Amino acid sequence: MKADLVNLGVGQAGAIAILGYLVVFLGLVLLMLVVLAMASYFISKAKKPAPAAGPAEEPVAKAAPAAEKPKAPAAPGTAGELKLYDTDPKDAAMIMAIVADATGKPLNELRFKSIKEVKE
Repeated sequence: MKADLVNLGVGQAGAIAILGYLVVFLGLVLLMLVVLAMASYFISKAKKPAPAAGPAEEPVAKAAPAAEKPKAPAAPGTAGELKLYDTDPKDAAMIMAIVADATGKPLNELRFKSIKEVKE
């Protein structure tokens, strides 16, 4: 019997549609497997043992007066304290990121002493 692709019945059209969906789904599954295999390869390649670093420099803690609360040592790469005046910390972070982007310098190379909101 010769297939008539112009005058399809409902059953034949449904079978062709389901076959098309299965082909597309199979292609997507194969693509997913390829992407997962590549990801696992690159993750395993990136997990090489870290080279042995020299002795870590420990920050020297200064003796704090009894009246003051002792401060935690600054994190590596920080540039000191930042004072905020009428500014939300999220807004201050956005301002610092914008300045770092505009100057083209990394954020840890910039030093912000204070940020104040100017109200008009």
